[in-house]
Amino acid sequence: MEIILLLVLAYLIGSLPSALWIGKLFYKTDIREHGSGNMGATNTFRVLGKKAGIAVTVFDILKGTAAVLLAFSPYFANTHIHPLVVGVVAVVGHMFPVFAKFKGGKAVATSGGVLLGYSWPIFVLVVLTFVIALKLTKMVSLTSMIVAVMGAIYGIIYYFITGDIYLELVIVLMGAFIFYRHRDNIARIKAGTEPKVKWL
Repeated sequence: MEIILLLVLAYLIGSLPSALWIGKLFYKTDIREHGSGNMGATNTFRVLGKKAGIAVTVFDILKGTAAVLLAFSPYFANTHIHPLVVGVVAVVGHMFPVFAKFKGGKAVATSGGVLLGYSWPIFVLVVLTFVIALKLTKMVSLTSMIVAVMGAIYGIIYYFITGDIYLELVIVLMGAFIFYRHRDNIARIKAGTEPKVKWL
C-alpha cells in the first residue's frame, strides 16, 4: 500500500501545472492558448515574461526534487523503491498531468529537479551546460537536447566514480523523454524555422 501511495503522490506532484496556474492566477492568461501552447517554462518566458518564466522553471524543478526527497523520507523507508524511480514517475506526471488533461511540459526542468534531489553536483554540471549551450545556440529546444546528451556523459563519469549505475540509466531514460517531447522542435530545427530566445 505504501508503494502505491508513494508512486501516486510522485505522479500528482509532477502533475502540478505551474505554468497554467501562474498564468491564470497572476496574468489572467491561459498559457495553452498562446505561443506554442506548451505548458513549459520556455513558452511561459515567451508569453508572460521573465518573472513568470523563472517562477515556472523553479517550480517545475522542485517538483522533481520533491518526489525524490519524498522517497528518502522515513515514512516510505520500507518501500525499497529507488528514489530515482519515484523521480521518473514525477517526470511522467509533468509530461502527462492529470490536472491539465494530460497535456504537459517537455520534461526538462522536472528531470533536472530529479538530479538535484539525488545528486546535486550532476545538477550543477547540467545547469552550467544549459547556460553555456543556450548562450551559443539561442534555442531552448536544441539546448535541452544537448544537455540530455551531456547529462548521459556526466552519468557515465559518475558511475566510474561511485559505481551507481542507476543514475546513468535514469538520465538516459529522461533524455529519451526529452528527445521524444521535442520531436516537433527537431523538425523545425532541420527546417531552420525554430524560434530563438529574445530574453537573453
